[in-house]
Amino acid sequence: MTANSEIDVSKLVDDHSDYLLSFAMSKLKDLDLSKDLVQDTLLTAITKLDTFEKRSKLRTWLTSILNRKIIDHWRKAETRYSDPVSSFFSQDEKKGHWLESKGGNQTLETIEDQISQEETHQELAECMDKLPEKWKGVVASKYLEEKESEDICKDFEITSSNLWVIIHRAKLVLRDCLQTKWKL
Repeated sequence: MTANSEIDVSKLVDDHSDYLLSFAMSKLKDLDLSKDLVQDTLLTAITKLDTFEKRSKLRTWLTSILNRKIIDHWRKAETRYSDPVSSFFSQDEKKGHWLESKGGNQTLETIEDQISQEETHQELAECMDKLPEKWKGVVASKYLEEKESEDICKDFEITSSNLWVIIHRAKLVLRDCLQTKWKL
């Protein structure tokens, strides 16, 4: 009997499923897809529990499995050339958006500013939907999750030069899209 067989499966699910769902939603903004990937993650973890070496916390191990499943989803979506299944921003997201966090600790002073900011977020989300699935994943990893370039390259199995080409092209697409929306 291995040490990992002592882990209570129902406790594992109870203790970590909400966190994993929240993590998946932060990346995908698609509840049904997030639930499916969390379920797949838990199933994989339960079947591979004997391979868990306890070099990290159980939650960290589960999160890494889920993250790999999300990346695999992005890869599959890109190879099918399908429309994006998810977006990075929800329509009801009001605080903590990455554009606001880059502006320092500024607060919105008027209702008009807040409405304008929300419209900008919506326009950016619409423009992000025009990016290929893999590009969205790379942009999200770089700017939303603020991951290191080396980690992004490993996650998406791309070279560092390919990473910068993707980011450059994504920025151009986003700029052109926003300029069209703002009629600049």
